[in-house]
Amino acid sequence: MKKISLNNLYRASRRLLLSAGTALIAAFSTQAAPLASTLEGRWDITVDVNGKPSPSWLEVRHSGNHTLVGQFTGFSGSARPISEVHFKDGKLSFEIPPQWERGDKNLSVEGTLSGEAISGSMTTPEGKTYSWKGVRAPSLRAKAAPAWGTPIKLTAGNEMKGWHATGENQWIAENGILRSPKSGANLITDQKFGDFKLHVEFRIPKGSNSGVYLRGRYEVQVTDAKGMEPALDQMGAVYGFISPSEMVAKEAGEWNTFDITLIGRMLTLVANGKTVISNQEIPGITGGALDSNEGEPGPLYIQGDHGPVEYRNIVITPAK
Repeated sequence: MKKISLNNLYRASRRLLLSAGTALIAAFSTQAAPLASTLEGRWDITVDVNGKPSPSWLEVRHSGNHTLVGQFTGFSGSARPISEVHFKDGKLSFEIPPQWERGDKNLSVEGTLSGEAISGSMTTPEGKTYSWKGVRAPSLRAKAAPAWGTPIKLTAGNEMKGWHATGENQWIAENGILRSPKSGANLITDQKFGDFKLHVEFRIPKGSNSGVYLRGRYEVQVTDAKGMEPALDQMGAVYGFISPSEMVAKEAGEWNTFDITLIGRMLTLVANGKTVISNQEIPGITGGALDSNEGEPGPLYIQGDHGPVEYRNIVITPAK
């Protein structure tokens, strides 16, 4: 019988272990590669609410090998997570619990994917059913740094030049201050903007709430939040999507400042002199958006339906 040296035995065992390990890694690598779904991505949705177009938004992505998950912004409330999106043979469906809706049932969404479009119906927690349609959301990635145009001052003197109200107007212009003494209509600029830099100053009484909507689609929260932890629904947040890195709100009744740069989806926010959001992507529209046409310019609008608020020194510098 031929003798096998310990060295030869060691080498053979080592080769066997390496071979087995390589095969195991390959097996796990193959298992870990999820199957891409044609439904994945972001979708700008318009809901037909009794003849009125109302914006919504959907994002779908995979989780592991077998499950699609995502998030959804309805025409009311903020972005909400979806634990599972069912998709088979071109048909999609999902449910999410109610948020600010008055009903106690889940929001139920069903639809069909056809090429680069989706459409279907949704039933609200109140039991009302509406039809909807959606298209893929644009990436809005900038190809180059913008050149800035001439600053436009949107508050001056005792007039509301360049603005219009969404309903019966309770806003008052006094000495360069836009003041909403009570809950009422929102205020929207007549002009629309793409990329821009924005300076805005605001103050609110204790417990009040407002917001600055960029392009009429992305709300930056204005709240009485002194001493609170940063949150998705408090001052300096992009409502439901991005929390500020720290809370820098002043006492109720004091003037605060926002300096905002929006290029495509990328947002930088300086609040009261501190950068609290640095070049972060806004995934999609927030609740209360005017529309879901993200590829188009949009107006600036300030919220006046959640309590008293004052704004001054609103200056927007659009990209050329």
